[in-house]
Amino acid sequence: MENYDVAIIGAGPGGYVAAIHAAKSGLRVALVERDKVGGACYNTGCIPSKIMLEHSKLVQEIRRGTNWGVTVPTIDIDFAKLMRRKDEVVDELLANIEGYIEAANITFFRGEASVTAARKVVVNEQEFTAEHVILATGSHPFVPPFKGLETANYYTTDTFFALKELPKQLTIIGGGVIAVEMAFALAPMGTDVTILNYSADILQTEEPDARPLIKERMAKLGIKLVTNFAFEQFVGNEIHTSIGIFEYEHLLFATGRRPNTAIAEALDLQMDGRLIQTNVHYETSIPRIYAIGDLVGGFQLAHTASAEGIHVIDTILGKNLPSLNQQEVPRCVYTHPEIATFGMLEHEAPADAIVTKMYLPTNAKALLEGNTKGFMKFVASPEGDIYGACVVGDGATEMINAMLAAKVSGGSVKDLARMIFPHPTVSEHIGDAARAVFQKAIHQ
Repeated sequence: MENYDVAIIGAGPGGYVAAIHAAKSGLRVALVERDKVGGACYNTGCIPSKIMLEHSKLVQEIRRGTNWGVTVPTIDIDFAKLMRRKDEVVDELLANIEGYIEAANITFFRGEASVTAARKVVVNEQEFTAEHVILATGSHPFVPPFKGLETANYYTTDTFFALKELPKQLTIIGGGVIAVEMAFALAPMGTDVTILNYSADILQTEEPDARPLIKERMAKLGIKLVTNFAFEQFVGNEIHTSIGIFEYEHLLFATGRRPNTAIAEALDLQMDGRLIQTNVHYETSIPRIYAIGDLVGGFQLAHTASAEGIHVIDTILGKNLPSLNQQEVPRCVYTHPEIATFGMLEHEAPADAIVTKMYLPTNAKALLEGNTKGFMKFVASPEGDIYGACVVGDGATEMINAMLAAKVSGGSVKDLARMIFPHPTVSEHIGDAARAVFQKAIHQ
């Protein structure tokens, strides 16, 4: 029977990154995937949704050009062609991943895996053992067990991206990142979008000061937002609530995800609620069996899973690493404007924290781009240590990296205040927001 240094179950962002890192570190690696490589992120999650958001942003840019004097008589949406482009981009990315796996000389198994406590892996009647096993089996969409749901036709994110025709009307259940992003993806293309979110507000895990800007933009796009009510039952294409009945043509549930824990249950691993319990190095209750990504706590993000996978491999290699710092994980929302955050939000910081906010209309590049809905924020200690930061605006998900790099490298807002940023750039506002911690901002 073949024996590997490490066997990884699941080839999503956590699993395939861990496999390649292990192979390039000299380990003999087996990688198992029952479906497509890339996991939910590449196939039914972040990548398809961001491609659709790019299409939406292009439509909005064309309309903005018309307001500036570049006249475009009509905007015709060939939705089927846009979705074909989505498929082509996804296929290319998946082919790249498979190429990386092959180039790293990883033994790749396709099929459903079972694992024993003795680290024997069985895939399609093929058996092998491993010195270490990493579980990276991801998650699946969660649909609440509403009364009458069996009478409704609905999508989850596993099925929604197979659409071939632009929906005339779409109702989205949920108020988190996925729900809001999908509303932004379709409304600018002409879909009549309604978001039904039972709680009092949307994006409740994100920067509070960003939410009014997002809701203002949603209103301008014609997105109907309904909050603070109770669901009662579903009757065909009717959603009965405590505040009335809502009819829908297409229905999408964006109500979170649940971990795929069948292997963990078969192994009788210790659990922490729905999640697999691990130590700070992601080792489970069975020695030399690890779990990463959506199976464990922390931020359930693709880049977090990748970092966890690398951390596990380095732990197996005997490197004495500190645990991953959740305060150094960037969180991104790809709306228009974008939201990017890391570390502490303002209400989470110590009482003596200094909070600065620089609004984009005072930035020359933002103003000439028409990128004026947003701000940059630092949450810092009186001495300048970075507790957290947030950027709201076009390109926020790229600009946050400069602020995060300072924190990760041990720098402070003093270091960012000393930097010479090119002018005109939106990112030069980072330096001014840093100077504002010491009451020395120029454009404030």
